[in-house]
Amino acid sequence: MFTGIVQGLCEVVGVESGDGIRRLTVELGPLAEGLKLGGSVANNGVCLTVSEIGGTRVSFDVIGETLERSNLSSMEVGDGIDIERSLKFGDEIGGHILSGHIAGTVKVYVIETEGDNRTMWFDVPPDLMRFMLWKGFVALDGASLTISRVDREADRIAVSLIPETLERTILGSVEVGAEVNVEVDSQTQAIIHAVTDILSDAELRSQILGSG
Repeated sequence: MFTGIVQGLCEVVGVESGDGIRRLTVELGPLAEGLKLGGSVANNGVCLTVSEIGGTRVSFDVIGETLERSNLSSMEVGDGIDIERSLKFGDEIGGHILSGHIAGTVKVYVIETEGDNRTMWFDVPPDLMRFMLWKGFVALDGASLTISRVDREADRIAVSLIPETLERTILGSVEVGAEVNVEVDSQTQAIIHAVTDILSDAELRSQILGSG
């Protein structure tokens, strides 16, 4: 589990492609301290298992399904990547609870800058748009953020980013057209699924009773 508070903007130092698997090696620096094989680390919001440790350089194997759903498939040596170590009991939860199981990617539509603040608009796949609520949570490349605006007709959302977030995460350098990993808020997802199922059941019962 994770909180969406990015602990470090690290660098990809190795990329190897194999039979349906891509190995990413990341220079974690101090974040590698105490890390063990089999541990979980969020890379741009994607929960990955540590497969090899060489000092402060840590490798992760990324399977085909994850590559299809995330922007890890386009990572190259020298790219920055958001890193968060897994949550420990007793840690402060400054963002919101995340699983590291992303739903897919969203594309940067436009970036608006006003003073030190930056608003980023994203094109959202229609099947994910129903989980996007004004003032609701969303995780973008592993960063826990609040949705500041919603345009349902265009299937777009916006988040407002402060200088601290821009400096500490990969979102400070992404450009229009970039693909960003997205994880929807699990509580919102569960509630909407439950309500949808209830309404579907009610409609079915109404049809059955009406046909009688």
